[in-house]
Amino acid sequence: MSEHGPSELVYGRNPVRELIAAGRRPIYEISALKNLSGDDWLQGRPQVRFVGKEELARIAKTGDHQGIVAKVGPYPYVTQHDLLHSGNAVFCLDGAQDPRNIGAIARSIDAAGLAGIALPERGSPGVTAVVSKASAGAIEHLAVARVENPVAFIHDAAERGRLIVGADQGEGVDYREVEWTRDVVVVLGAEGAGLRPKIRRSLEHVVSIPMRGKVSSLNVSVAAALIAFEIARATAPEFTT
Repeated sequence: MSEHGPSELVYGRNPVRELIAAGRRPIYEISALKNLSGDDWLQGRPQVRFVGKEELARIAKTGDHQGIVAKVGPYPYVTQHDLLHSGNAVFCLDGAQDPRNIGAIARSIDAAGLAGIALPERGSPGVTAVVSKASAGAIEHLAVARVENPVAFIHDAAERGRLIVGADQGEGVDYREVEWTRDVVVVLGAEGAGLRPKIRRSLEHVVSIPMRGKVSSLNVSVAAALIAFEIARATAPEFTT
């Protein structure tokens, strides 16, 4: 804990730049290598200090920092209620444990202009520095909720009139044949394990992505990207003109 209260680290050039652009978290300190001193987006920021490689590695606790680390306030999670009232598509990642996959999914959801993500409180890392790095900072712009019970979250979403669609490999209708709407909740299961039976029973539709090659499945983040942009194509005029 810092002198300002609970703190977290965000590292990498894009994650820190998007952290600043989003303006949703207090920034306590930014440590950067001197070769970044000419970058416009760091100019005039009193929190910035320039340090050597050894000190930066000590602060970041990783070699994946790309020359910059920010000490910031906790990630600003939204409530389940706020996420479901966002007015756009939401992804529920039931059982997603790999922070790099979560980050990659966040990057695709943001790029497609969708609302955000529901992450289980148990079994998921939440938004970490690794998630932020894998998302290229996109996670700083999304609405993310931690949900105690994904099944209850899905039931709540359905009661509010949202369409509930799960994605599973090799089962369900072609994802391009669904009438996607902006109020959809897309449910993705754990890497490898897929959708849990309790989750499956709560779905209105199950979709899959047709495969033509020898490998029978896609990485969950790739599947999420395809579905996210199909939703955008179906619901956002700028994707079809």
